[in-house]
This record gives sequence, structure tokens and C-alpha cells, in this order.
Amino acid sequence: MILCFLLAILCIGYGILIRMAGSGTLFFAVWFGIAGLFIFSGIFIHWKLWQKLPVILVRIGSIVLALFLFFFLIIEGIIFSHFYDTGENNPEYIIVLGAQMREHGPSRVLRYRLDRAVEYLYEHPDAICVVSGGQGKNEPCSEAEGMAAYLEEQGIEKDRILLEPDSKTTSQNIRNSMNLIPQDAAIGIITNNFHLFRALQTAKKEGLTNISGIAADSSPLYLPNNMLREFLAEIKFLLP
Repeated sequence: MILCFLLAILCIGYGILIRMAGSGTLFFAVWFGIAGLFIFSGIFIHWKLWQKLPVILVRIGSIVLALFLFFFLIIEGIIFSHFYDTGENNPEYIIVLGAQMREHGPSRVLRYRLDRAVEYLYEHPDAICVVSGGQGKNEPCSEAEGMAAYLEEQGIEKDRILLEPDSKTTSQNIRNSMNLIPQDAAIGIITNNFHLFRALQTAKKEGLTNISGIAADSSPLYLPNNMLREFLAEIKFLLP
């Protein structure tokens, strides 16, 4: 019981931390929901309410929980397997997926992606970069414009940067960026390590074959939140 309440406190604290990060989404509330589940579990265990349930319900609940944990570990393992992708098809074009743009420049998540792009472009002087992302309600400019400006500040030539400023989703990022890229080109997708697996899934769903991932870093502090969000997003992706 004590462990359940300690975990609940940790989840509440972490949810507050995510809220303070200002990601622009309400996903932080999920951590409050998980905290509620831990509190309920603690009460359930303390009062031994499980002993009052029919045996069949206890068994079904145990099976459902075991299956959930099994699929959770499998999916998280697959996501983690792309954390160190480096673009094995030696891409001629790279697509940098957009993320939140702030008044002072790219958000921390987006800077990770852009810094990885800068690194790749210096290593491959003939490669071309497509920066993809539209303008959200809380953004001062389109993500593509902000990303292009950041890359130029890091010494990347303007003629090596192509802008795609209209996308709102990962699917649109891929689809619209392909209008700027020759059909037979080898393509690399740059995004944060936790997001790369789903980005590649999306690209393949859009019909791309000569494609690989290039993983950018992410903040260890926010990684639990990002991994949980990706798990739920993957479930949504797999559902018909």
C-alpha cells in the first residue's frame, strides 16, 4: 500500500513537471490519471477488497494486466530499438520533422533534431535538407521557417535547405516533403529517438521504401513521458 501511494506522489510530481515544461498539450494529465490508479490500488490492497471479488474476476483481471504489461514491453522495446539509427541507406535527402517553435527559437526537442541535422549535413556535404512543419496557434512563425533560420545560423548554406511550411501532422510532413524530393532519392528522416519508430512507420505507410531513420537525442528527464505517449500513439496507429 505504501509503495502505491509513493508511486502516486511521484506521478503527480512528474505530471506537474511536464506541465511546467509547457509542451503545449494536455498529456501531462495522463500522469495524474496514473496517480489516481495507484491511489485506488493502494486503497484496494489496504482493505483487501480483492478478497471479496469472485475468483473468476480476479483471474481475468490478472490475465488482462499481464497481457497489457507484455504488449507494453514489446512495443517499448521496438521503439527503443531505433534509438541509435544513423541512416543506413546513406540518404541524399534528409527530412527534419517539425516540433514546437518558441519566440526565442526552436524548443529544446526541436533543437535536438536540428543539431543532428547539422551534424549529418557537415558529414555529407552533398546532402539536401527538407525542414517540415507548419505554424501552430502558439508559434511565432512556421516551424519550417524557424528551422531554416536555425540551420543557417549554424553555417548550413541556404541552397541546401528546402522549406515545407504547411504540415500539421507527421503524415503531412512526409507527404508534403516528398513533393520537394526526387522520386528515386534515398531519404533519411530525422526526429528524436523516441519518435523515430512511428515516423518510419508513417513514412512506409505513405509508400516510401528507400528510407531510413537518423535518431536525434532527447532529454532524459522527459523521456518517460515521451515513451508513454509514443506507446499510446502506437496503439492508436495500429487500430483500424
